[in-house]
Amino acid sequence: MSEKYVYLFSEGNAGMKNLLGGKGANLAEMTGLGMPVPQGFTITTEACTKYYEDGEQISESIRAEILEYIAKLEAITGKRFGDTENPLLVSVRSGSRASMPGMMDTILNLGLNEAVVESFAKKTGNPRFAYDSYRRFIQMYSDVVMEVGKAYFEKLIDAMKKSRGVLLDTELTADDLKELAAQFKAEYKGKVGADFPSEPAEQLFGAIKAVFRSWDNPRAIYYRRMNDIPSDWGTAVSVQSMVFGNMGETSGTGVAFSRNPSTGDKGLYGEFLMNAQGEDVVAGVRTPQAIDRLKQQNPAVYDQFATIVDTLEKHYKDMQDMEFTIEDGTLYMLQTRNGKRTAAAALKIACDLVDEGMIDQKAAVLMIDPKQLDALLHPQFDADALKKAVPIGQGLPASPGAACGQVVFSAEDAIEWSRGKGADVVLVRLETSPEDIEGMNYAKGILTARGGMTSHAAVVARGMGTCCVSGLGEIKFAADGKSFELGGGVYAEGDYISLDGSTGNVYGEAVKTVPAAIGGYFERLMGWADEYRTMKVRTNADTPQDAAQARRFGAEGIGLCRTEHMFFEADRIAAIREMIVSKTVEQRKAALAKLLPIQRGDFEGIYEAMEGLPVTIRLLDPPLHEFLPTDEDDIKALAAEMKMDIAELKAVIASLHEFNPMMGHRGCRLDVTYPEIGEMQTQAIIEAAINVKKRHPGWGLVPEIMVPLVGDLKELQYVKGVITETADRIIKEAGISLKYLVGTMIEIPRAAITADEIAKEAEFFSFGTNDLTQMTFGFSRDDAGAFLGAYYDKKIYENDPFARLDRDGVGKLVETAVKLGRQTRPDIKLGICGEHGGDPSSIEFCCRIGLAYVSCSPFRVPIARLAAAQSALKNT
Repeated sequence: MSEKYVYLFSEGNAGMKNLLGGKGANLAEMTGLGMPVPQGFTITTEACTKYYEDGEQISESIRAEILEYIAKLEAITGKRFGDTENPLLVSVRSGSRASMPGMMDTILNLGLNEAVVESFAKKTGNPRFAYDSYRRFIQMYSDVVMEVGKAYFEKLIDAMKKSRGVLLDTELTADDLKELAAQFKAEYKGKVGADFPSEPAEQLFGAIKAVFRSWDNPRAIYYRRMNDIPSDWGTAVSVQSMVFGNMGETSGTGVAFSRNPSTGDKGLYGEFLMNAQGEDVVAGVRTPQAIDRLKQQNPAVYDQFATIVDTLEKHYKDMQDMEFTIEDGTLYMLQTRNGKRTAAAALKIACDLVDEGMIDQKAAVLMIDPKQLDALLHPQFDADALKKAVPIGQGLPASPGAACGQVVFSAEDAIEWSRGKGADVVLVRLETSPEDIEGMNYAKGILTARGGMTSHAAVVARGMGTCCVSGLGEIKFAADGKSFELGGGVYAEGDYISLDGSTGNVYGEAVKTVPAAIGGYFERLMGWADEYRTMKVRTNADTPQDAAQARRFGAEGIGLCRTEHMFFEADRIAAIREMIVSKTVEQRKAALAKLLPIQRGDFEGIYEAMEGLPVTIRLLDPPLHEFLPTDEDDIKALAAEMKMDIAELKAVIASLHEFNPMMGHRGCRLDVTYPEIGEMQTQAIIEAAINVKKRHPGWGLVPEIMVPLVGDLKELQYVKGVITETADRIIKEAGISLKYLVGTMIEIPRAAITADEIAKEAEFFSFGTNDLTQMTFGFSRDDAGAFLGAYYDKKIYENDPFARLDRDGVGKLVETAVKLGRQTRPDIKLGICGEHGGDPSSIEFCCRIGLAYVSCSPFRVPIARLAAAQSALKNT
């Protein structure tokens, strides 16, 4: 860690993102490019880390360095901090090395106090502007630094507007705003118990601490967990001399993109507000104007801005998201960054940049976030159903896609209804704020009355791939906040509505949705990804339908077919129950004989769907009690079919229940106890393969039979003996040549550390990281949700270990098993079939340790294909 913690914008560059954060690095880069950037300095991410190491205190040496740089900024601007004649006012903004829009805090107009604001009003000749800036500062400082909620101040603003008979903040006079500032200070003192700070240095250090502190606010922690951002990165703080968009109608502020973030279309896209500050656009408090209108209002500024936009996009070789301010007709650039975009836009932009010669195919593959592809695979409205639906209103199409669900009015209700009731919900709000992020994540769609295409709701929804309609000003909320009026109807909590994020239309009913259609940009980019990818991508599929869907998404085989999932269907559950309660081997075999043709048919369908690609079929895994009835009528029906006394059957059911079934009589233990189960499943697997091979002799079908939950070599030897004896007999009787493999899942820690022994019998390993994670951590993924939240809050865990592979523990076991397995059997086939197989971070680890394939659910196959390509490119 360096001893220098502060850098002028002129001292940095874009390559210093880890130290200066994205915002600070880009401000420095724009300064170096000679762009009109209000000057300032950046306090590094290392200072943030030290702040936490020092018990959430800014050390004296860093305080001194900050004050030294304030003096440098005074020299650059010719203004002085706290001076009544020519005051220096600054903004204080967060800036992580990874973009986290709206997750951390910002303070504008810092340096104002009673004396400064009076002289500021006289110096500018614009007292309304001066007091507008002052009341904004008091409100932001109170909220961000002292955690006095914005709502208290919004009530005072609303009361002032009502008393003056006006609708907009901009209609309040200078005297109104001066009175409002006094009310704000009184509110502050009432809540905090002290006067509002007047000393600019005190204000500054309070603001810097607040930004550092915001790195660990709940919404930032949640965002980091969603986006795999480590907590030890910290945030930088940029302190920048203020320029003002609220000085009157020759001033303004805006947010713009170099391409449309929803569609990817090339061309300047954005919004602005005259006589406003940046928070007004981003927060969605007022609905702004399209950027094209600026060309009419101030052609010179528009042309200058368009030139800068073009320069920045070519410089960064990516679509840019920029914030700007116009102060009395002069343009200033406040920020640029690679813009958030929808999945469809991301693919189009990547392909277009290649076609324009700006980047190559490798760069295009690397610039797409694999998780974003999920959004392309989400439903759209059924065309026929949409024709019959009549919109009740139209807002701005802020994030594309279709959403249908029940109305909720708070983020908390979105979480509760979705997680607790399993309901699809649409979150309807006046406007969203960063505090709503978790609820927004649970919602199928978001509808806001305020805000534009670059409001918080729009930006966050696009990043999540969630449908969003914003700026629907016709919505009228009821006083109790539990219903709204729109289009002549009233919609209460729990009512169904539908949103079209591509048109902005809102429908007061449930509109049928259909799966998304994947376009040419997707196929083109995935084709490039497949060129660079070295690791295969298979799918977890239990039915021919799942297998066919996965093939359409590019799966190169099946890494996990869970045979037990087939048994729950109505035409086979009775037979499996009959097998379980059988008292003799003969009874069990009779029941299994009923299942044999059904299983064989399932496997034939799966082989056909995979067209000769590898298919790994896992033998029966779960504890048997999971198949038995709990409903009284089902128990009676099974007893009658088995000619058993009901009490006797209940006794059998009770005897099969275990204290810890996940570590009980399951997996290979079932085949050790009841080898006839393994015999039947092997017979179905091999006979199905023979039948398909006869129909398609050129496919080269090689079934892979996987024995689950092995912890000891002798277990595998015994079960493999059952498999090979059965398979070899059937193949010989059929008079056909058929190769097959027998392997195991590595899902018990003992298996991982004795993998050299197990590899003597296993021809392949598939890492079942769901159970391996459970066994390693010692907790159930079904129950861990009850306490993992506390672990996140207390920073014990940063991520859910069932969603992102724990490299330090589970990963070491996997890596150990890979090395030991290859020592014994150099050509052993290695893959992963747990849920981690669809997680980009986990895929990168799998690629690094040399696995041959990952296997994931069908709808995550494209994600895995892209992540595997990116891993290969990064590791070459």
